[in-house]
Amino acid sequence: MHLEIGTALAIILALGLGSEWVAWRLQLPSVLVLLVAGFLAGPVFGILQPDLVSDETLVSIVSLAVAVILFEGSLSLRLSELGGSAPTVWRLLSIGVLVTWLLAAAASVVLFGLSIQVAVLLGAVLVVTGPTVIIPLLIHIRPAGQVGAALRWEGIINDPIGAVLAVLVYEGVAAGSLHAAGIVVAAALAKTIAVGVALGAIGAAVMIVSMRRYWLPDRLHSPVALAAAIAAFAVSDVLQPDSGLVAVTVMGVILANQASVRIVHIVEFKENLRVLLISVLFVVLASRVDGALLLSLLPRGLAFAAILILVARPLAVLASTVKSRVTLQEKAFLSWLAPRGIVAASISSMFALRLEALGYADAGLITPITFITIVVTVLVYGVTAAPVARRLGLAVRSPQGVLVIGADTWIRGVAKALQDQGVRVVLVDSNWSHLSAARLSGLKAVYSSVVSRYALDELDLGGIGRLIAMSPVDEFNTLAVRHFSTIFGRANVYQVAPDTEGRNRSGVSPRLTGRILFGYRWTFPALSRAFEQGASVKVTCLTEEFGFEDFRRYYGDAAQVL
Repeated sequence: MHLEIGTALAIILALGLGSEWVAWRLQLPSVLVLLVAGFLAGPVFGILQPDLVSDETLVSIVSLAVAVILFEGSLSLRLSELGGSAPTVWRLLSIGVLVTWLLAAAASVVLFGLSIQVAVLLGAVLVVTGPTVIIPLLIHIRPAGQVGAALRWEGIINDPIGAVLAVLVYEGVAAGSLHAAGIVVAAALAKTIAVGVALGAIGAAVMIVSMRRYWLPDRLHSPVALAAAIAAFAVSDVLQPDSGLVAVTVMGVILANQASVRIVHIVEFKENLRVLLISVLFVVLASRVDGALLLSLLPRGLAFAAILILVARPLAVLASTVKSRVTLQEKAFLSWLAPRGIVAASISSMFALRLEALGYADAGLITPITFITIVVTVLVYGVTAAPVARRLGLAVRSPQGVLVIGADTWIRGVAKALQDQGVRVVLVDSNWSHLSAARLSGLKAVYSSVVSRYALDELDLGGIGRLIAMSPVDEFNTLAVRHFSTIFGRANVYQVAPDTEGRNRSGVSPRLTGRILFGYRWTFPALSRAFEQGASVKVTCLTEEFGFEDFRRYYGDAAQVL
């Protein structure tokens, strides 16, 4: 079946976004559903043909899309969140990468009989640990401590490292002799790093200056940031081929760690674009895989993935955490989360085509081996990561803990009642007297403003699954629920009713608030007055004989307060 490019694009978009929805409904990693959709549309039913676009055009499209995905991911990398785990992350990105690279290359030679050149390139491709899979898993698991930040940093930074390694291997293979390859690789590495870092820094500086001096209206911040990232990628690639991924990653990290301008709205825009790009790329790349070849490689592919999961990853983590302060439980969890994702699929397709052009026939095995590895690692880690984290004591099932914004007297009473029932409670407030009183009563209280970077990015949310915003400032409560709804889900963020009496023009719009706590008439001032007049917090046990509806009928309006 031959399709026009417009029709094919419509089918790809429908399959990609439909797969994302199915994955959400079934609580599955989206990568799995996307790959299945691509396989069905390509090798199985032949709806999407490999000759839809030329190989050269596909490589260019994939390179650009990967650059945007890496830029979006690097915008979330803040140095401050690493804390004491920074040495572990740097060792994972150096020693861990080297161990994974060598073991993956060796295993591919033994299992698939690949030539050394192709095996070394495949090993470079598979050092990446896809952030597009890891980050959703971490959001779902919410592991305690620094292990989550370490995995996120490793996943995002590993992508350009893997891409650069693949470039260097390709340059070395293309150079021919070992001596010439060494010179070419050393020169290419130096130029790639220098050009990528310089162009990334220039791109970030342009954005920071433009936004800080108000040269751009707010509505242009996101599209101009995207254009600047693409420009940095393109110019960097012109000056030094394949250095663009380094440029966009450096640009994103610099923007994420500067304090001159606000980039939250840019991050939100890039997140939406990332979902669209990942959906399209996975469907397109999966549809181009040779189905018969994939099936013939499946038994050996499963053994290869098992080596990566059970041997290469644990050894890489062990070598990277020697004499570190990482606990045994954290080492175990780090060893059990290294899925491959879209960047592995993308760069494997790109460099397989390049090596085939050089005359390496076995380079055609790189893409199906990579796809088998992606499917197996995503399936294994996606199904087991959460139970493993809970078994290791780093996470809990269906976290019931509560993050409370505010620590006034009556709020401490609510928090203490929850804590006495075994619910983990963390209070956040910027009033020292309130915090001191909370801590004296045995509550965990953190000094921070709800709109500070610490509150938004660095709070330990292990075991926390809900937000209750009860500060006296309605705008702060609304900001809190809008941010944490992306973490806990909109169904699990609550705030006291905004005080809109006499404030039609300055009060918070109901369209911006979270779920209203206690009822609309119980604003912060109303609750404070009620407690000043003798109201108190009481706990009532619900049973099959006396359920919640019975409770509401018995206590009437008072049930809205409790």
